[in-house]
Amino acid sequence: MGCTSCSSGGGTPRGCKNNGTCSSGGCNKLEVYDWLANMSLPAGHSPYDIVEVRFKNSRKAFYRNAKNLSLQPGDVVGVEASPGHDIGVVSVVGELARIQVQKKSPGLKPMEIKKIFRIATQEDIDKWIKGRALEKDLMFESRTLALQLNLEMKISDVEYQGDLTKATFYYTAEGRVDFRQLIKDMADNFKIRVEMRQIGARQEAARLGGIGSCGRELCCSTWLTDFRSVSTSAARYQQLSLNPQKLAGQCGKLKCCLNYELDSYLDALKSFPRSDTKLQTEKGTAFHIKTDVFKRQMWFAYEDSFAAGLIPLTPERVSEIITMNRAGKKPTELKEFVKEVFVVKEPDYSNVVGQDSLNRFDGLNTKKKKKRKKRPATNEQRKDVTASGPSANTDLKKENDNRPKTPRPPRNLSNQNTDSKQVDKGDAKVNKAPRNLLNEANSPASSAENAKPSDNNNRSRNKRKPFKRKPNDSDNKE
Repeated sequence: MGCTSCSSGGGTPRGCKNNGTCSSGGCNKLEVYDWLANMSLPAGHSPYDIVEVRFKNSRKAFYRNAKNLSLQPGDVVGVEASPGHDIGVVSVVGELARIQVQKKSPGLKPMEIKKIFRIATQEDIDKWIKGRALEKDLMFESRTLALQLNLEMKISDVEYQGDLTKATFYYTAEGRVDFRQLIKDMADNFKIRVEMRQIGARQEAARLGGIGSCGRELCCSTWLTDFRSVSTSAARYQQLSLNPQKLAGQCGKLKCCLNYELDSYLDALKSFPRSDTKLQTEKGTAFHIKTDVFKRQMWFAYEDSFAAGLIPLTPERVSEIITMNRAGKKPTELKEFVKEVFVVKEPDYSNVVGQDSLNRFDGLNTKKKKKRKKRPATNEQRKDVTASGPSANTDLKKENDNRPKTPRPPRNLSNQNTDSKQVDKGDAKVNKAPRNLLNEANSPASSAENAKPSDNNNRSRNKRKPFKRKPNDSDNKE
Protein backbone atom coordinates (compact mmCIF):
# COMPACT_ATOMS: atom_id res chain seq x y z
CA MET A 1 0.00 0.00 0.00
CA GLY A 2 1.35 3.39 -0.89
CA CYS A 3 1.47 6.04 -3.55
CA THR A 4 3.60 3.90 -5.90
CA SER A 5 0.98 1.12 -5.93
CA CYS A 6 -1.98 3.32 -6.87
CA SER A 7 -0.32 6.00 -9.01
CA SER A 8 -0.55 6.51 -12.72
CA GLY A 9 3.10 7.58 -12.90
CA GLY A 10 5.64 9.58 -10.96
CA GLY A 11 4.91 8.03 -7.55
CA THR A 12 1.95 10.28 -6.77
CA PRO A 13 -1.66 9.04 -7.02
CA ARG A 14 -3.99 10.68 -9.48
CA GLY A 15 -5.68 13.69 -7.92
CA CYS A 16 -3.61 13.60 -4.72
CA LYS A 17 -3.19 17.10 -3.24
CA ASN A 18 -0.95 16.07 -0.34
CA ASN A 19 2.30 15.83 -2.34
CA GLY A 20 2.34 12.06 -2.15
CA THR A 21 1.10 11.72 1.43
CA CYS A 22 -2.24 9.96 1.92
CA SER A 23 -4.46 11.13 4.76
CA SER A 24 -5.36 7.52 5.58
CA GLY A 25 -1.75 6.61 6.37
CA GLY A 26 -1.20 4.45 3.32
CA CYS A 27 1.88 6.38 2.20
CA ASN A 28 3.32 6.92 5.69
CA LYS A 29 3.04 3.64 7.52
CA LEU A 30 3.08 3.93 11.31
CA GLU A 31 2.59 7.68 10.96
CA VAL A 32 2.96 9.74 14.17
CA TYR A 33 1.17 13.00 14.89
CA ASP A 34 3.42 15.49 16.67
CA TRP A 35 1.07 16.91 19.28
CA LEU A 36 3.99 18.75 21.00
CA ALA A 37 5.06 20.70 17.90
CA ASN A 38 3.50 24.03 18.99
CA MET A 39 4.99 23.96 22.51
CA SER A 40 8.17 25.93 23.12
CA LEU A 41 10.92 24.75 25.46
CA PRO A 42 11.66 26.60 28.72
CA ALA A 43 14.51 29.07 28.72
CA GLY A 44 17.94 27.47 28.88
CA HIS A 45 16.89 24.05 27.54
CA SER A 46 18.36 22.72 24.30
CA PRO A 47 16.24 20.59 21.96
CA TYR A 48 16.48 16.81 22.14
CA ASP A 49 19.29 15.61 19.85
CA ILE A 50 17.79 12.21 18.93
CA VAL A 51 15.33 11.96 16.03
CA GLU A 52 13.31 9.12 14.55
CA VAL A 53 13.91 8.28 10.86
CA ARG A 54 11.55 6.20 8.73
CA PHE A 55 12.72 3.97 5.89
CA LYS A 56 10.84 1.73 3.45
CA ASN A 57 7.46 0.46 4.68
CA SER A 58 7.36 0.19 8.50
CA ARG A 59 11.09 0.15 9.33
CA LYS A 60 12.11 2.94 11.71
CA ALA A 61 15.24 3.68 13.72
CA PHE A 62 16.66 6.37 16.04
CA TYR A 63 19.66 8.52 15.05
CA ARG A 64 21.61 11.21 16.87
CA ASN A 65 21.80 14.72 15.46
CA ALA A 66 25.46 15.23 16.32
CA LYS A 67 25.94 18.23 13.98
CA ASN A 68 22.91 20.14 15.37
CA LEU A 69 21.16 20.31 12.02
CA SER A 70 17.83 22.14 11.78
CA LEU A 71 15.55 19.16 11.10
CA GLN A 72 11.79 19.06 10.64
CA PRO A 73 9.44 16.10 10.02
CA GLY A 74 9.56 15.22 6.32
CA ASP A 75 13.21 16.15 5.69
CA VAL A 76 15.27 13.62 3.70
CA VAL A 77 18.57 12.90 5.47
CA GLY A 78 21.61 10.69 4.99
CA VAL A 79 22.35 8.50 8.01
CA GLU A 80 25.11 6.16 9.04
CA ALA A 81 24.92 2.52 7.84
CA SER A 82 27.15 -0.55 7.97
CA PRO A 83 28.89 -0.04 5.63
CA GLY A 84 28.21 3.19 3.72
CA HIS A 85 25.18 5.43 4.27
CA ASP A 86 21.44 5.15 3.92
CA ILE A 87 18.67 7.58 3.00
CA GLY A 88 15.56 8.07 5.15
CA VAL A 89 12.82 10.55 6.07
CA VAL A 90 12.60 12.27 9.45
CA SER A 91 9.34 11.32 11.19
CA VAL A 92 9.62 12.59 14.80
CA VAL A 93 11.76 15.32 16.35
CA GLY A 94 11.92 17.17 19.67
CA GLU A 95 10.30 16.10 22.90
CA LEU A 96 8.02 13.61 21.19
CA ALA A 97 11.13 11.74 20.04
CA ARG A 98 12.23 11.53 23.68
CA ILE A 99 8.90 9.88 24.56
CA GLN A 100 9.26 7.44 21.63
CA VAL A 101 12.76 6.45 22.77
CA GLN A 102 11.52 5.76 26.32
CA LYS A 103 8.61 3.73 24.96
CA LYS A 104 10.33 1.61 22.29
CA SER A 105 13.96 1.43 23.48
CA PRO A 106 14.08 2.18 27.20
CA GLY A 107 17.58 0.70 27.65
CA LEU A 108 19.14 2.42 24.64
CA LYS A 109 22.50 4.05 25.37
CA PRO A 110 23.42 7.32 23.56
CA MET A 111 26.80 5.92 22.47
CA GLU A 112 25.11 3.04 20.63
CA ILE A 113 22.97 5.33 18.48
CA LYS A 114 24.20 5.97 14.95
CA LYS A 115 24.66 9.51 13.61
CA ILE A 116 23.03 11.68 10.96
CA PHE A 117 25.57 12.74 8.36
CA ARG A 118 23.81 15.49 6.41
CA ILE A 119 20.63 16.60 4.74
CA ALA A 120 20.31 14.59 1.52
CA THR A 121 21.47 16.22 -1.70
CA GLN A 122 19.83 15.86 -5.08
CA GLU A 123 22.36 13.18 -6.06
CA ASP A 124 21.48 11.15 -2.96
CA ILE A 125 17.77 11.40 -3.71
CA ASP A 126 18.27 10.28 -7.35
CA LYS A 127 20.15 7.17 -6.22
CA TRP A 128 17.46 6.47 -3.63
CA ILE A 129 14.69 6.63 -6.25
CA LYS A 130 16.69 4.45 -8.62
CA GLY A 131 17.11 1.77 -5.94
CA ARG A 132 13.38 1.77 -5.25
CA ALA A 133 12.70 1.14 -8.93
CA LEU A 134 15.07 -1.88 -8.99
CA GLU A 135 13.62 -3.62 -5.92
CA LYS A 136 10.68 -5.34 -7.63
CA ASP A 137 12.75 -7.05 -10.35
CA LEU A 138 15.39 -7.98 -7.80
CA MET A 139 12.79 -9.74 -5.63
CA PHE A 140 11.48 -11.86 -8.52
CA GLU A 141 15.00 -12.92 -9.55
CA SER A 142 15.88 -13.87 -5.98
CA ARG A 143 12.73 -16.02 -5.73
CA THR A 144 13.78 -17.84 -8.89
CA LEU A 145 17.20 -18.60 -7.40
CA ALA A 146 15.60 -19.89 -4.20
CA LEU A 147 13.31 -22.24 -6.15
CA GLN A 148 16.27 -23.63 -8.11
CA LEU A 149 17.96 -24.55 -4.81
CA ASN A 150 14.70 -26.11 -3.44
CA LEU A 151 14.72 -23.90 -0.36
CA GLU A 152 11.52 -23.81 1.73
CA MET A 153 11.40 -20.06 2.17
CA LYS A 154 9.39 -17.14 0.85
CA ILE A 155 11.14 -13.89 -0.03
CA SER A 156 8.50 -11.25 0.59
CA ASP A 157 10.35 -7.92 0.33
CA VAL A 158 13.64 -6.39 -0.75
CA GLU A 159 15.10 -3.04 0.40
CA TYR A 160 18.04 -1.31 -1.24
CA GLN A 161 20.42 0.79 0.81
CA GLY A 162 20.61 4.47 -0.11
CA ASP A 163 24.06 4.24 -1.73
CA LEU A 164 23.07 1.12 -3.79
CA THR A 165 25.89 -0.97 -2.30
CA LYS A 166 23.76 -3.32 -0.21
CA ALA A 167 20.32 -4.97 -0.34
CA THR A 168 18.36 -6.57 2.52
CA PHE A 169 16.11 -9.55 1.68
CA TYR A 170 13.19 -10.23 4.08
CA TYR A 171 11.89 -13.81 4.07
CA THR A 172 9.57 -16.07 6.05
CA ALA A 173 10.11 -19.76 6.72
CA GLU A 174 8.67 -22.33 9.08
CA GLY A 175 12.00 -23.94 9.95
CA ARG A 176 15.71 -23.37 9.69
CA VAL A 177 16.99 -22.63 6.16
CA ASP A 178 20.55 -23.03 4.88
CA PHE A 179 20.84 -20.15 2.43
CA ARG A 180 24.66 -19.91 2.17
CA GLN A 181 24.67 -21.00 -1.45
CA LEU A 182 21.77 -18.62 -2.18
CA ILE A 183 23.81 -15.65 -0.88
CA LYS A 184 26.72 -16.58 -3.14
CA ASP A 185 24.48 -16.80 -6.19
CA MET A 186 22.82 -13.47 -5.38
CA ALA A 187 26.17 -11.70 -4.91
CA ASP A 188 27.46 -13.04 -8.24
CA ASN A 189 24.31 -12.09 -10.17
CA PHE A 190 23.46 -8.73 -8.56
CA LYS A 191 27.02 -7.48 -7.75
CA ILE A 192 25.96 -6.10 -4.34
CA ARG A 193 26.28 -7.01 -0.67
CA VAL A 194 23.43 -9.29 0.45
CA GLU A 195 21.81 -9.46 3.89
CA MET A 196 19.13 -12.05 4.73
CA ARG A 197 16.67 -11.21 7.52
CA GLN A 198 13.99 -13.58 8.72
CA ILE A 199 10.65 -12.10 9.88
CA GLY A 200 7.39 -13.57 11.13
CA ALA A 201 4.04 -13.73 9.41
CA ARG A 202 2.73 -10.69 11.31
CA GLN A 203 5.81 -8.60 10.44
CA GLU A 204 5.41 -9.63 6.79
CA ALA A 205 1.80 -8.38 6.72
CA ALA A 206 2.91 -5.16 8.43
CA ARG A 207 5.57 -4.49 5.78
CA LEU A 208 3.43 -5.31 2.76
CA GLY A 209 0.13 -3.85 4.03
CA GLY A 210 -3.34 -4.56 2.69
CA ILE A 211 -7.08 -4.27 3.33
CA GLY A 212 -8.67 -6.30 6.11
CA SER A 213 -12.09 -7.91 6.24
CA CYS A 214 -13.40 -4.77 7.96
CA GLY A 215 -12.67 -2.71 4.84
CA ARG A 216 -9.88 -0.63 6.39
CA GLU A 217 -6.10 -0.81 6.14
CA LEU A 218 -4.39 -3.35 8.36
CA CYS A 219 -3.77 -2.23 11.93
CA CYS A 220 -0.25 -3.66 11.90
CA SER A 221 0.73 -1.50 8.91
CA THR A 222 -0.81 1.77 10.13
CA TRP A 223 -0.51 2.06 13.91
CA LEU A 224 -0.07 -1.28 15.72
CA THR A 225 3.50 -2.11 16.78
CA ASP A 226 2.94 -4.42 19.76
CA PHE A 227 2.07 -7.91 18.48
CA ARG A 228 0.55 -9.86 21.37
CA SER A 229 -0.36 -13.52 21.24
CA VAL A 230 -3.97 -14.29 20.33
CA SER A 231 -5.61 -17.58 21.37
CA THR A 232 -8.85 -19.25 20.40
CA SER A 233 -10.20 -18.69 23.90
CA ALA A 234 -10.63 -15.01 23.00
CA ALA A 235 -13.11 -16.04 20.32
CA ARG A 236 -14.94 -18.38 22.73
CA TYR A 237 -15.39 -15.66 25.33
CA GLN A 238 -16.91 -13.38 22.67
CA GLN A 239 -19.33 -16.12 21.53
CA LEU A 240 -17.81 -16.27 18.03
CA SER A 241 -17.94 -19.32 15.79
CA LEU A 242 -14.55 -21.04 15.54
CA ASN A 243 -14.27 -20.61 11.80
CA PRO A 244 -10.57 -20.23 10.83
CA GLN A 245 -11.43 -18.48 7.58
CA LYS A 246 -13.22 -15.67 9.43
CA LEU A 247 -10.94 -15.46 12.46
CA ALA A 248 -7.67 -15.39 10.49
CA GLY A 249 -6.17 -12.19 9.13
CA GLN A 250 -3.99 -11.43 6.12
CA CYS A 251 -1.01 -13.04 7.84
CA GLY A 252 -2.82 -16.37 8.31
CA LYS A 253 -2.81 -16.00 12.12
CA LEU A 254 -5.67 -15.07 14.41
CA LYS A 255 -6.70 -11.44 14.09
CA CYS A 256 -5.13 -9.01 16.52
CA CYS A 257 -8.49 -7.23 16.93
CA LEU A 258 -9.82 -10.22 18.90
CA ASN A 259 -7.94 -8.85 21.90
CA TYR A 260 -9.36 -5.31 21.64
CA GLU A 261 -12.68 -5.96 23.44
CA LEU A 262 -11.73 -9.12 25.31
CA ASP A 263 -11.46 -7.40 28.72
CA SER A 264 -14.98 -5.94 28.38
CA TYR A 265 -16.41 -9.38 27.61
CA LEU A 266 -14.60 -10.94 30.57
CA ASP A 267 -16.02 -8.32 32.94
CA ALA A 268 -19.55 -8.84 31.59
CA LEU A 269 -19.35 -12.64 31.84
CA LYS A 270 -18.55 -12.54 35.56
CA SER A 271 -22.27 -12.17 36.32
CA PHE A 272 -23.23 -15.13 34.09
CA PRO A 273 -23.45 -18.73 35.36
CA ARG A 274 -21.21 -21.39 33.86
CA SER A 275 -22.31 -22.49 30.42
CA ASP A 276 -21.66 -26.20 31.09
CA THR A 277 -24.35 -26.48 33.78
CA LYS A 278 -27.58 -28.39 33.10
CA LEU A 279 -30.98 -27.41 34.43
CA GLN A 280 -33.18 -30.17 35.92
CA THR A 281 -36.94 -29.79 35.47
CA GLU A 282 -39.93 -32.13 35.69
CA LYS A 283 -40.28 -31.92 31.92
CA GLY A 284 -36.68 -32.98 31.38
CA THR A 285 -33.06 -31.88 31.44
CA ALA A 286 -32.16 -28.63 29.64
CA PHE A 287 -28.67 -27.75 28.47
CA HIS A 288 -27.08 -24.49 27.36
CA ILE A 289 -27.02 -23.59 23.65
CA LYS A 290 -25.70 -20.04 23.34
CA THR A 291 -25.27 -16.76 25.24
CA ASP A 292 -25.98 -13.19 24.17
CA VAL A 293 -23.79 -10.95 26.31
CA PHE A 294 -25.29 -7.65 25.13
CA LYS A 295 -28.93 -8.68 25.68
CA ARG A 296 -28.04 -10.66 28.83
CA GLN A 297 -29.75 -13.83 27.66
CA MET A 298 -28.91 -17.51 27.96
CA TRP A 299 -30.67 -19.88 25.58
CA PHE A 300 -31.55 -23.41 26.74
CA ALA A 301 -33.21 -26.41 25.09
CA TYR A 302 -34.47 -29.80 26.33
CA GLU A 303 -32.48 -32.87 25.42
CA ASP A 304 -35.49 -34.89 24.28
CA SER A 305 -37.38 -32.11 22.47
CA PHE A 306 -34.71 -29.95 20.89
CA ALA A 307 -36.94 -29.14 17.91
CA ALA A 308 -39.52 -27.54 20.21
CA GLY A 309 -37.45 -24.36 20.26
CA LEU A 310 -35.01 -22.44 22.41
CA ILE A 311 -36.01 -20.82 25.69
CA PRO A 312 -34.35 -17.48 26.61
CA LEU A 313 -33.58 -16.91 30.28
CA THR A 314 -31.81 -14.14 32.14
CA PRO A 315 -28.70 -15.00 34.17
CA GLU A 316 -30.61 -14.27 37.39
CA ARG A 317 -33.32 -16.78 36.47
CA VAL A 318 -30.73 -19.42 35.60
CA SER A 319 -29.01 -18.90 38.95
CA GLU A 320 -32.39 -19.28 40.67
CA ILE A 321 -33.04 -22.63 38.95
CA ILE A 322 -29.52 -23.85 39.81
CA THR A 323 -30.17 -23.00 43.48
CA MET A 324 -33.43 -24.98 43.38
CA ASN A 325 -31.67 -28.00 41.84
CA ARG A 326 -29.02 -27.96 44.56
CA ALA A 327 -31.78 -27.96 47.18
CA GLY A 328 -33.36 -31.04 45.53
CA LYS A 329 -36.27 -29.19 43.91
CA LYS A 330 -37.25 -29.21 40.25
CA PRO A 331 -39.40 -26.57 38.55
CA THR A 332 -42.24 -27.76 36.35
CA GLU A 333 -40.99 -26.10 33.17
CA LEU A 334 -38.49 -23.46 32.09
CA LYS A 335 -41.19 -21.32 30.46
CA GLU A 336 -42.45 -20.44 33.93
CA PHE A 337 -39.29 -18.41 34.44
CA VAL A 338 -39.65 -16.39 31.26
CA LYS A 339 -41.05 -13.16 32.69
CA GLU A 340 -40.94 -10.58 29.97
CA VAL A 341 -40.32 -10.38 26.28
CA PHE A 342 -36.79 -9.29 25.62
CA VAL A 343 -36.91 -6.18 23.47
CA VAL A 344 -33.66 -4.41 22.74
CA LYS A 345 -33.82 -0.95 21.29
CA GLU A 346 -31.64 -0.78 18.24
CA PRO A 347 -29.28 2.22 18.03
CA ASP A 348 -30.11 5.00 15.61
CA TYR A 349 -27.54 5.08 12.82
CA SER A 350 -29.37 7.63 10.67
CA ASN A 351 -27.13 10.55 11.66
CA VAL A 352 -23.94 9.06 13.05
CA VAL A 353 -21.47 11.61 11.70
CA GLY A 354 -23.65 14.64 12.46
CA GLN A 355 -24.85 15.37 8.93
CA ASP A 356 -28.25 16.72 7.99
CA SER A 357 -30.76 14.90 5.88
CA LEU A 358 -30.00 14.65 2.16
CA ASN A 359 -33.54 15.70 1.20
CA ARG A 360 -33.76 18.69 3.53
CA PHE A 361 -33.98 21.12 0.58
CA ASP A 362 -36.62 19.21 -1.39
CA GLY A 363 -39.65 21.11 -0.07
CA LEU A 364 -38.29 24.64 -0.39
CA ASN A 365 -39.30 25.30 -4.02
CA THR A 366 -42.77 23.80 -3.79
CA LYS A 367 -45.62 26.31 -3.96
CA LYS A 368 -48.01 26.50 -1.09
CA LYS A 369 -51.55 25.44 -1.83
CA LYS A 370 -53.99 28.31 -1.93
CA LYS A 371 -56.98 28.11 0.34
CA ARG A 372 -60.19 27.56 -1.56
CA LYS A 373 -62.79 30.25 -1.12
CA LYS A 374 -66.10 29.17 0.22
CA ARG A 375 -68.96 29.48 -2.20
CA PRO A 376 -71.85 31.73 -1.15
CA ALA A 377 -74.85 29.93 0.20
CA THR A 378 -77.89 29.58 -2.05
CA ASN A 379 -81.44 30.59 -1.15
CA GLU A 380 -82.42 27.03 -0.35
CA GLN A 381 -79.44 26.67 2.06
CA ARG A 382 -80.38 29.97 3.67
CA LYS A 383 -83.97 28.86 4.17
CA ASP A 384 -82.76 25.64 5.80
CA VAL A 385 -80.46 27.57 8.07
CA THR A 386 -83.22 30.04 9.00
CA ALA A 387 -85.58 27.20 9.80
CA SER A 388 -82.99 25.46 12.01
CA GLY A 389 -83.10 28.11 14.73
CA PRO A 390 -81.35 31.16 16.13
CA SER A 391 -78.00 29.39 16.54
CA ALA A 392 -77.96 28.64 12.85
CA ASN A 393 -78.67 32.28 12.07
CA THR A 394 -75.64 33.37 14.07
CA ASP A 395 -73.48 30.87 12.18
CA LEU A 396 -74.85 32.19 8.91
CA LYS A 397 -74.09 35.71 9.98
CA LYS A 398 -70.48 34.80 10.76
CA GLU A 399 -70.22 33.14 7.39
CA ASN A 400 -71.50 36.26 5.66
CA ASP A 401 -69.04 38.43 7.58
CA ASN A 402 -66.13 36.26 6.48
CA ARG A 403 -67.15 36.35 2.81
CA PRO A 404 -65.22 38.81 0.65
CA LYS A 405 -67.31 41.89 -0.10
CA THR A 406 -67.51 42.91 -3.73
CA PRO A 407 -68.04 46.59 -4.48
CA ARG A 408 -71.47 47.50 -5.83
CA PRO A 409 -71.92 49.75 -8.86
CA PRO A 410 -72.86 53.34 -8.05
CA ARG A 411 -76.53 54.15 -8.10
CA ASN A 412 -78.03 56.88 -10.19
CA LEU A 413 -80.52 58.59 -7.97
CA SER A 414 -81.59 61.17 -10.56
CA ASN A 415 -84.86 59.43 -11.40
CA GLN A 416 -85.43 58.07 -7.96
CA ASN A 417 -88.67 59.16 -6.36
CA THR A 418 -87.85 60.29 -2.89
CA ASP A 419 -91.46 60.38 -1.86
CA SER A 420 -92.37 57.37 0.08
CA LYS A 421 -95.70 55.72 -0.30
CA GLN A 422 -97.61 54.64 2.72
CA VAL A 423 -99.79 51.61 2.27
CA ASP A 424 -102.38 50.79 4.84
CA LYS A 425 -102.80 47.14 5.66
CA GLY A 426 -105.37 46.92 8.37
CA ASP A 427 -104.00 48.65 11.39
CA ALA A 428 -100.32 48.63 10.20
CA LYS A 429 -98.57 51.06 7.90
CA VAL A 430 -95.54 49.93 5.85
CA ASN A 431 -93.23 52.45 4.22
CA LYS A 432 -91.94 51.56 0.77
CA ALA A 433 -89.14 53.42 -0.99
CA PRO A 434 -88.99 52.53 -4.71
CA ARG A 435 -85.46 51.93 -6.12
CA ASN A 436 -85.23 52.90 -9.81
CA LEU A 437 -81.92 52.70 -11.66
CA LEU A 438 -80.96 54.74 -14.68
CA ASN A 439 -81.81 52.21 -17.39
CA GLU A 440 -84.71 50.50 -15.67
CA ALA A 441 -87.35 52.68 -17.32
CA ASN A 442 -85.88 52.47 -20.82
CA SER A 443 -85.14 48.73 -20.94
CA PRO A 444 -88.07 46.48 -21.93
CA ALA A 445 -86.76 43.63 -19.74
CA SER A 446 -86.69 45.80 -16.68
CA SER A 447 -90.34 45.29 -16.00
CA ALA A 448 -89.95 41.54 -16.16
CA GLU A 449 -86.88 41.61 -13.93
CA ASN A 450 -88.61 43.87 -11.44
CA ALA A 451 -91.56 41.53 -11.34
CA LYS A 452 -89.37 38.67 -10.11
CA PRO A 453 -87.73 39.15 -6.75
CA SER A 454 -83.94 39.05 -7.11
CA ASP A 455 -81.61 36.95 -4.96
CA ASN A 456 -79.82 40.03 -3.68
CA ASN A 457 -83.08 41.52 -2.46
CA ASN A 458 -83.96 38.26 -0.73
CA ARG A 459 -80.55 38.15 0.95
CA SER A 460 -80.53 41.71 2.15
CA ARG A 461 -84.24 42.11 2.97
CA ASN A 462 -85.44 40.56 6.19
CA LYS A 463 -89.09 39.70 6.42
CA ARG A 464 -90.60 41.48 9.37
CA LYS A 465 -93.93 40.83 10.93
CA PRO A 466 -96.42 43.74 10.67
CA PHE A 467 -96.54 45.96 13.71
CA LYS A 468 -99.80 45.69 15.66
CA ARG A 469 -100.82 48.75 17.54
CA LYS A 470 -102.15 48.21 21.01
CA PRO A 471 -105.73 49.47 21.51
CA ASN A 472 -106.01 52.68 23.52
CA ASP A 473 -108.80 53.91 25.81
CA SER A 474 -109.76 56.53 23.28
CA ASP A 475 -110.70 53.85 20.79
CA ASN A 476 -113.07 52.30 23.26
CA LYS A 477 -114.71 55.63 23.88
CA GLU A 478 -115.36 56.10 20.21
